[in-house]
Amino acid sequence: MWDRTVGDLVDAAAPALELRALGKRFGEKVAVDGISLSIPTGSCTGLVGPNGAGKTTTLSMATGLLRPDAGQALISGVDVWQHPTEAKQLVGVLADGVKLFDRLTGEQLITYHGLLAGLDAETVARRCQDLLTMLDLTGAGTTLVVDYSAGMTKKIALACALVHAPRLLVLDEPFESVDPVSAANIRDILQGFVRGGGTVIVSSHSMDLVQRMCDHVAVIAQGHVLAAGTVDDVRGASTLEDRFVELVGGRQHLQGPTWLNQS
Repeated sequence: MWDRTVGDLVDAAAPALELRALGKRFGEKVAVDGISLSIPTGSCTGLVGPNGAGKTTTLSMATGLLRPDAGQALISGVDVWQHPTEAKQLVGVLADGVKLFDRLTGEQLITYHGLLAGLDAETVARRCQDLLTMLDLTGAGTTLVVDYSAGMTKKIALACALVHAPRLLVLDEPFESVDPVSAANIRDILQGFVRGGGTVIVSSHSMDLVQRMCDHVAVIAQGHVLAAGTVDDVRGASTLEDRFVELVGGRQHLQGPTWLNQS
């Protein structure tokens, strides 16, 4: 019987990620309301929006973690929900709030992810050491992940997302709880990944970080895409933060109650 490989399904001309009328409802609440979005190959794209905008739900549906109620998600032309095994070979995911197998050491956790992705043991061992060195975790490789700090846990999760050399990296709040030096090192790694032909999607609340790091951005609110394109096109003549506030609304110029005044 003929076995299909991921290479048979990949469309080299397709966007790195394409969402087509993607929708998700939780009871009466519409979390994602028919989002359509195209992420260019070789880009670093920021996904920004207020709390409850639907960012995490969108990324979860786009990467095979949460089944959509409607629409399609395609990674390099591969339908995530028609061909989940093949699609997941193309993507590395750092999901916000997803618990790791933290009773493994850092080295064991990376190895587990590499073997699960179909890599041979020798390749996994070599890549594991490369990733631990690159992320400044060499001394923590034999330590249980449960004993890691929040920042170290983010870094080991990133290593797990990278070990199978995906085409697309989807990172949900990757810099949360990460110290400034580690954050700068991670940015360098991600920029190198993009220069090598990969694509990065970063969900973040930091407009400054997205403006400095990303070349494309999509603004999401209430389950809709409000604006998408290059960072320069979306922000126009203002900063990305000002443009974000203008699109999303809700800014209140408050001085606080009088009892907070000290004079």
